[in-house]
Amino acid sequence: MGQHDVVALHEDQVSVETRVVRRLVDEQFTQWVGLPLREVATGGTVNAIFRIGDHLAARFPLRDQPAAEVRAWLAAEGAAAAEFAGASTVPAPELVALGAPGHGYPMPWGVQTWVPGHDATVDNPGDSLEFATDLAGLITAMRGVDMRGRVFEGRGRGGHLPDHDAWMATCFNDSEGLLDVARLTTIWADLRELPEVDADVMTHGDLTPANVLVEAGRLAGVLDAGGFAPADPALDLVAAWHLLDAGPRDVLRSSLGCGEVTWRRGIAWAFQQSIGAVWYYAKSHPVMSNWAHRTLDRILAADELR
Repeated sequence: MGQHDVVALHEDQVSVETRVVRRLVDEQFTQWVGLPLREVATGGTVNAIFRIGDHLAARFPLRDQPAAEVRAWLAAEGAAAAEFAGASTVPAPELVALGAPGHGYPMPWGVQTWVPGHDATVDNPGDSLEFATDLAGLITAMRGVDMRGRVFEGRGRGGHLPDHDAWMATCFNDSEGLLDVARLTTIWADLRELPEVDADVMTHGDLTPANVLVEAGRLAGVLDAGGFAPADPALDLVAAWHLLDAGPRDVLRSSLGCGEVTWRRGIAWAFQQSIGAVWYYAKSHPVMSNWAHRTLDRILAADELR
């Protein structure tokens, strides 16, 4: 059984067993027959990850969805990840191949290049001024990518803050006993009113500890860039609160030249993302729940909200 079969992360989660992955890889990609294969424990929640030899990793979606939709999603992710890798200041995985369902696993799956390093749930860069400078360089590079006429689409993070009111109400309800809901509700009522002051730019969209690789206090790589797309520039500022303590946060803000509203909208997106993760993963993924709780603690202690 794989690690994700021990405690399910999602109600619609599918089983991903190592023996099945071995058969799928060997049958569909004969060039990799015989390469060592092992499951990797990660801080992620969307895919089960299996190393194939030293340079590749297979990613198997965990939530059961129609196969055609998953294949289209994986292909779109691959294109976005390639665009991100071309602009990134640090290494990032790129799609190598798409696999087909089989042997009881119901969806397509992907193989990508492997980027070595410890993610920030393992190697905390919170007090590193150098990491903050590296992060500013990455965000600046992403913002410099040609938009090619693209704009934000949908109702997810990076668009209109009030679009998330219904989800936030669910989070407040399910966070009773875990968080200071009364205070957090008041904070959201203020943050959701922030005006939209910036044009869209290209953003990673999910700069969380599980997606950032750290080496000796420096930014060493970025994972899960399949969501690289136009959004509110403040969206990537979630990294300030997910990853950095107060001093390095100041370095990041100064390096990026963030205005007051943009910076506070970054707080809003980090707040929205974190409050959902605390209760949703409290039992199934304590590491993720804990870093989200830490993010909220940083926000609650910040001078910006006093």
